[in-house]
Amino acid sequence: MEKYYTSERNAQIVIALLKANNIRKIIASPGATNITFVASIQQDPYFEIYSSVDERSAAYMACGLAAESGEPVVLSCTGATASRNYLPGLTEAFYRKLPVLAITSTQYEGRVGHHIPQVIDRSRPLNDIVHVSVSLPAVRDEEEAWSCEINANKAILALKHRGGGPAHINLATTYSRDYSVKELPSVRVIDRICAGDRFPEFPEGKVAVFVGSHPKWTSEQTEAVDRFCEAHDAVVFCDHTSNYKGRYRVLYSLVQNQKMLTTETNSVDLLIHIGEVSASYYPSARTVWRVSEDGEIRDTFHKLRYVFEMSEQNFFGHYAGVSDRHSDEYLKNCRALYQKVYDAIPQNLPFSNVWTAYKMAPLLPENSVLHFGILNTLRSWNFFEIPKSVFSDSNVGGFGIDGGVSSLIGASLADPTRLCFGIFGDLAFFYDMNAVGNRHVGNNVRILIINNGRGTEFRQYDHPGALFGDEADPYIAAAGHFGNKSQALIRHYAEDLGFEYMCASDKNEFEALYERFLSPEPAARPMLFEVFTDSGDESDALRAIRSVEQNTTGKLVDFARSVMSEKQKSFIKKTLGR
Repeated sequence: MEKYYTSERNAQIVIALLKANNIRKIIASPGATNITFVASIQQDPYFEIYSSVDERSAAYMACGLAAESGEPVVLSCTGATASRNYLPGLTEAFYRKLPVLAITSTQYEGRVGHHIPQVIDRSRPLNDIVHVSVSLPAVRDEEEAWSCEINANKAILALKHRGGGPAHINLATTYSRDYSVKELPSVRVIDRICAGDRFPEFPEGKVAVFVGSHPKWTSEQTEAVDRFCEAHDAVVFCDHTSNYKGRYRVLYSLVQNQKMLTTETNSVDLLIHIGEVSASYYPSARTVWRVSEDGEIRDTFHKLRYVFEMSEQNFFGHYAGVSDRHSDEYLKNCRALYQKVYDAIPQNLPFSNVWTAYKMAPLLPENSVLHFGILNTLRSWNFFEIPKSVFSDSNVGGFGIDGGVSSLIGASLADPTRLCFGIFGDLAFFYDMNAVGNRHVGNNVRILIINNGRGTEFRQYDHPGALFGDEADPYIAAAGHFGNKSQALIRHYAEDLGFEYMCASDKNEFEALYERFLSPEPAARPMLFEVFTDSGDESDALRAIRSVEQNTTGKLVDFARSVMSEKQKSFIKKTLGR
């Protein structure tokens, strides 16, 4: 029977990426766990394979071959102590910056530590033998295939990054005896572009910049992005942690969240990804270029092609000069659609985090600071634009509910004359409530608490927790803690600490007080405004704000599926053939 490539997808991906990166020299040592890899490459005349029984000798052979040829060299060995014998040669490669890729095959890594023959722990490589070490387990689904592809790219890129050097792949095997795969899978090569490298040609098509959470922008950075966007008819998709306030800013979550709206503005050919973690909703893109001085692979969109290890200013400055389209048609289309959706927001939104954001966002005092709790609060406020001079922030790095109030207090200390607003859910506030008792809290601090008596995120109509209805409250949504929406608990705490306290339980009470809370005039004391809402209203408000605009039956069906019972879904399928 003819034999081709192994059926093990992780090995297929590695082999395909070696070929895509023009890596052909391999030194193989005998063994059982690396049979599927070695048997596959020996069927492919592309590879130049050498044999070495002694792994210690093989690693030094790789050093000599890499140094003389100037090309990367791959090592392949089995489990047990075979990989340990690579250490002297890899140490040599490390200090000489030689591109040696050690692929050590292994059984299922869950067997480590259970006295199973020839299974050893390679999870912690020594500091000076490789620059990058990754594990590629057996692939069971597309998410694992994506992870395998990304990690293999990381190891291959390390061979030439910052002067180059050795890297390591721990390649799991299932000992498959199926060698019937005639074609390797299509793989995505990720290249890193550093200062001084040749820049790739800028592609044709629709272009956008996506900004995750970002430090404060300099005027030079903003101007570089603006010139780039002008040259390429591009826009900058932002959320409230992006803080780009240039000419091409588009706060797009309100449009992107419309569950029954299909629009061409939501998809681009090239997305330039800058900044860090974002809470926003992403446009779809055919390909992504990541720009960051850390040079790391961050494949947020699963479409990454290039990582530009350089400053954003250098990147945008370079590509601003390769086109002279000088158009803002895409910007106008995005803004017009946002305005259309915004104007159609129903005035009868339920009393909720979304509704308070709708009322307050445009009225924030100029030059103030705004901090958000994560999930429901940040999402709600991302639907609505705030004044250009307001700096906004959120703890999206770790993306936990803890620490938001403390971060707000810390920000308020930087300039005691600048108003600092914080919007938090009740669990987030109580988690971090000790911060408001800090003796450095100034009269520039103003805190809004949306108190619905639980983690209302877990009761939203589209959340997995919503499947349990009221049964989600005891343990999933953690309802009933902290006084169970007590009208007095936070009031006494705040007033005893010297805060001016306000509260509202409906729209009328809220509208009588919120302008006081947003007053640009300095107050004698810090303020705390507690707003009591209901989880049902919160869920209905989110559903309503996501259903403002619609233009497609298909989207309507998809939306209905997310909120219907299984019987209702079955009826839709029978009726519409979907």
